Amino acid sequence: MIYKEKFKIGLKDVWAKDEVSNIAILEYLEDIAAYHSDSVGIGISTTVDTHLNWLLLDWEVEVLKRPKYGQVLDIHTWSRGIEKFYAYRDFEIYDEENNLCVIATSKWLLVDSGTEKIARVPKDIADRYHSEVEKCVFKDKKIEKIKEPNEYLCEVSYTAKRRDIDVIGHMHNLYYLYLAYEALPEEEYSKRPFNHIRIQYKNQIKLGETVICKYARENKENIVVIKSEDDKTLHAIVKIY
Repeated sequence: MIYKEKFKIGLKDVWAKDEVSNIAILEYLEDIAAYHSDSVGIGISTTVDTHLNWLLLDWEVEVLKRPKYGQVLDIHTWSRGIEKFYAYRDFEIYDEENNLCVIATSKWLLVDSGTEKIARVPKDIADRYHSEVEKCVFKDKKIEKIKEPNEYLCEVSYTAKRRDIDVIGHMHNLYYLYLAYEALPEEEYSKRPFNHIRIQYKNQIKLGETVICKYARENKENIVVIKSEDDKTLHAIVKIY
């Protein structure tokens, strides 16, 4: 089952040249994923009854063509498969001329909202998504793990504020990309927009926590590793290029 919604690119969604930003793209994808889950009865609006939440583990996004301010986008998403505790979801974004502009894939984990423990996806819930198991936007169906670099060039610290916290009580998934941008040296930051985004989430960041964002550059790719102050907890790894 392919779920579709239209999104209009607003003023807050663009950066230089009136082009849609990467943060906005991730926001559209996150929203349509939530709308799809709402439509089958396992979304934010049903958490009180189901006691279940989908927790995002991985993003992989490739921008093929960057739409501009005011354009109406046609966004498609579908479940690519559900296995035990995990769900795989793909996306396509088309512009007004039906050009394919963005492809993306993601991995999600089902969690009990009361205990915060991993929950097995019930068969009746999995069946509601009518997974499109043969429809994959990338050749490799697996999302490759990002390894931590051996050396870093610089780092910045950040303390999570009230504005960063989402409905589930931890830092919103989108803001990890903001943290990565803050860690980039100016000469790399000025090269935006990056057309390849890979985010691997490991441990949530909560209100008041201070994290260290460590920057490395490998094979012409920018890698930012987000860890706790004591360097013991890995929160996320972001790769952009």
